[in-house]
Amino acid sequence: MYQIVKKKNLALDTYLMDVKAPRLAKAAQPGQFLIVKMSEKGERIPLTITDYNREKGVVTIVFKAIGKSTLEMASLHEGDAFSDVVGPLGKPAEFLHLPPDELKNKKYVFVAGGVGIAPIYPQIKWLHSQGIRVDAILGAKTYGLLIFEKELKEICNVYVTTDDNSSQHQGLVTDILRTLIESGKQYNEIIAIGPLIMMKFVVDIAKEYNIKCTVSLNSMMVDGTGMCGACRVSVGGETKFTCVDGPEFDGYKVNFAEAMQRQAMYNNIEGKKQLDAEEENEGHVCHIGGVVEEVRDHKKRIPISEIPAKERITHFKEVCLGYTVEEAMMEAQRCLQCKNPFCVQDCPVYIDIPGFIKQVAEGNFEKAAQIINKDSALPAVCGRVCPQETQCEGACIMGKKFDAIAIGKLERFVADWSRENKIEFDKPVMKNGHKIAVIGSGPAGITCARELLLKGYEVTVFEALHQYGGVLVYGIPSFRLPKETVVDYEIENVRKLGATFEKNVVVGKTVTIETLMKEEGFEAVFIASGAGLPNFMNIPGENLNGVVSANEFLTRNNLLFAYKKEYRTPNYVGKKVAVVGGGNVAMDAARTALRLGGGEVYIVYRRSEEELPARIEEIHHAKEEGIVFNVLCNPIEIIGDEKGWVKAMRCIRMQLGE
Repeated sequence: MYQIVKKKNLALDTYLMDVKAPRLAKAAQPGQFLIVKMSEKGERIPLTITDYNREKGVVTIVFKAIGKSTLEMASLHEGDAFSDVVGPLGKPAEFLHLPPDELKNKKYVFVAGGVGIAPIYPQIKWLHSQGIRVDAILGAKTYGLLIFEKELKEICNVYVTTDDNSSQHQGLVTDILRTLIESGKQYNEIIAIGPLIMMKFVVDIAKEYNIKCTVSLNSMMVDGTGMCGACRVSVGGETKFTCVDGPEFDGYKVNFAEAMQRQAMYNNIEGKKQLDAEEENEGHVCHIGGVVEEVRDHKKRIPISEIPAKERITHFKEVCLGYTVEEAMMEAQRCLQCKNPFCVQDCPVYIDIPGFIKQVAEGNFEKAAQIINKDSALPAVCGRVCPQETQCEGACIMGKKFDAIAIGKLERFVADWSRENKIEFDKPVMKNGHKIAVIGSGPAGITCARELLLKGYEVTVFEALHQYGGVLVYGIPSFRLPKETVVDYEIENVRKLGATFEKNVVVGKTVTIETLMKEEGFEAVFIASGAGLPNFMNIPGENLNGVVSANEFLTRNNLLFAYKKEYRTPNYVGKKVAVVGGGNVAMDAARTALRLGGGEVYIVYRRSEEELPARIEEIHHAKEEGIVFNVLCNPIEIIGDEKGWVKAMRCIRMQLGE
């Protein structure tokens, strides 16, 4: 789909590509960026949209081949295609929203260096179309590396400077800027795009002459949708996200020192070795047994097989192996078959829990699967990651005096058995002629799509990322939820019902809800967009290198497979790791850090162990694996070294209230 229709070598190691992306081209505006991914295992690379042609459905990108991924990108030819292109992302240039009467009186000067020259082209081109002629200062090491000079000279006043004497002016872009201002040029605003250090000094001059200065930041981005928090920067003392709040910011307010340290963070670790464990297929291990005629002590739950802690911390294979046939039947026979089952009332989707468990106890696994299928679109997922101890199992009558029935483990057993035996219940139904759009392919989106399809609606699921599944793929590690054997299978079931899936579509950016309904014929839209931005503690030092959100850390590992050495996604892990929080995400982050080489991993939680919100099973597994729990402990400051890296965290001891 994302075919390269044109490729051009602009200068040494600098390339231009026109890429077929109709939706993106239709929605793109000056100042926005996109993300490209060359292959399934490739890195997500953020690039500014240099130009776009709505009629041809083409967007233009410019990049410099300096790293492994961009060097591979440079080897692509016309006719080749990217696996994924997502956008447009970020906010468009601020001046696009100015009233015409205000815009016509504006005097702009653009300052750009290196590859940063390319992003100013669409902005100046748009201003030119509005009758506004601007000045542009272009900088390069030498004239042979200069790009877009000819194109820009046709639409603005161009001033070129190089580090050597290969152009009319020798020196820095800031030298030309100062000269123009002192010669009498009256500017309302300076717009700078280029290396962070260049933009910092442009801002210094802007402050000196009291001229508004807008900068376009170039921080490291992972997902480009604000989900991970990797591109966070301090602007006016507040944490902002380049990919959502930017990329343009008020240059006066940007903490450039911190931004440069953060940008260097992933450059420093790129190419570091990831886990050396050999890649193996993930998933449920099936142990076939015989018929069970007797059960053991009804008071105690049947234990479930798990990979030993010392072994499992060396890889990302699923920890829990699941029940065998005999074990599942024995556990099911513990059920009291209550006439008024509280477990059903506490199940979010009201599965007939006693009904399916009765069938498992009798060995009728297909019938059990049919019962679950009536109410749940994701039984293999829910059986693994739902917090059963606070829902169905928490309401189990057996659990009042003895061990509650292992409802989640039995649901998982039935779902896995169905998958392994290729049992399918849902069939496509006759269409009713109505189109529905579902925004997001996570659990809510997939469930909604299935329900609508079974009622005859035509459903299209739009996903912002390059892989379907939402939090199931980016948020939950494979040692808890295998992606290929479980998540992909559940999504494929919805596809078989007739759902259309479109990835790399950021609704609100690539296309709007209004466009979907007015131009594409959708009659309703279900928004299942997920959690969004991560939360931070708002304490001193949290923007130091080495401080990452759990979203970012888990996304790099789960969605972008940083732990697999054949993938090119960097993920920083220190030898001593503190994870702040006590929920399932905290446990996932801590256990992931341990598997990535974190020698000492600590959970830091402000309340006591009894208040830990994580699932009991996850806490148990974390302790087995050697995670250290520091409870009643609350961070108040993160301390850095002279290079901007974390070296310590200051905490206070807490006490529970009434």
